[in-house]
Formats: sequence, C-alpha cells, structure tokens
Amino acid sequence: MKPRPFADRGEAGRALAVALDVYTARADVVVLGLPRGGVPVAHEVALALGTRLDVFVVRKLGVPGHAELAMGAIATGGVLVMNPAVVSSLSISPVAVDEAVARETVEVDRRNRLYRGDRRFPALVAQTVIVVDDGLATGATMRAAVEALRARRPRRVVVAVPVGAASTCRELRRVADEVVCVLSPHPFDAVGRWFVDFTPPTDEEVRRLASVPGPGDATMT
Repeated sequence: MKPRPFADRGEAGRALAVALDVYTARADVVVLGLPRGGVPVAHEVALALGTRLDVFVVRKLGVPGHAELAMGAIATGGVLVMNPAVVSSLSISPVAVDEAVARETVEVDRRNRLYRGDRRFPALVAQTVIVVDDGLATGATMRAAVEALRARRPRRVVVAVPVGAASTCRELRRVADEVVCVLSPHPFDAVGRWFVDFTPPTDEEVRRLASVPGPGDATMT
C-alpha cells in the first residue's frame, strides 16, 4: 500500500518517536534538531521520549559559483568537515575555501545566538545522540552533522528522520551507528512531497520549540 504523507512536521515527529521508543526516559540520550525544519520534528521526539533537546547548526560550504554543490560543511563548535575530492577535482583555491569558511562561520555563530541565546551546548561525551531532520534527500547536511558530532566523542550517533530516500538512508549507515527512517517511499521525489503542510518554520518557532528544557539540562559544556 502506498504510504500517505504526514500532515505536518508535528505528526511526523510523533511517528518518529514511536520508532525510537527504545530510547525513552534514558538519561544518556540527547535529541538534536537540525534547524530549521528538523527542530519541530525533534521537539515532538524529545517530548515523547522524555529526553533533552537542543539544536545543532550545520552550514554547507558551497562551491563558488555552484552553491548547491557542497565542498564541505561547518557546524556548531567550529567543527569543519571538508570534501577533499571535490576541492581537488574542481581546483578550488585555498583562498576560496577560507572565504567560504569565514562566511559560514559567521552564520553558524549568528544562528546559535539566535536559537540558543546564552544557553551552552550540551556535553555529548559518552552520550547517545539522536540527530533529527525532517527528511533526507541527498543527505549531505546530515552526513556533515554526523561527522561534526563525532568530534564531541558521543558513545553513539543515531540519525532519525520521518522520511528519506532509501539509497541515502543506506549510505548514512556507513557513518552513523544507526539510521531510523519511518518512510522510504519509491519513487521518493522530494522531502516536501511527503508532507501535506511543509511550511518552513520561522526563526521564532525554532527558538520557542528548542527552548523547552529536558531532564539533565544542567550537564553542559
């Protein structure tokens, strides 16, 4: 039977939480939403599981003149992930790389101040991190997030989405400890195809949803 689209990100988050119920009420679990679309989904997951919630900002480093093509990414905490093959094959200069890194570092810092305010980022050492987005198409941003999170020495990184392309979910299993995807429809088309309401959340909504504290929020870095 053909799967039906989710009504909105809230319904998608609740469905995802059911698939993650093994992580319910565990003190070693942190749920991280990728702004902006992943945060409403992550909010529902954290509420259902009774876990901590925060945001993890990741910015793609686009190839000069071809912004949709990623040569790397930078994430919360200044973690830089590069794709040397892309940089080399396109002969991207060190100056161009440095300019992109500087530009996106400013944006990561801006978004962290906007979404988190003065709240420090949770400690992830020896924790199980569930990183949530509203869907997976190419998976480039999620892949960068996983690699960046590894630098914070979590025990386990779980990628969790309500919908994703089957091939992308398979590829992410090479970098994540677990991938949980509620729907892997074929043909996939696009993430927005599987939501009746795919209205982008506003910055204010992200701030509001991500500000709800969970158990153990005193443990910060």
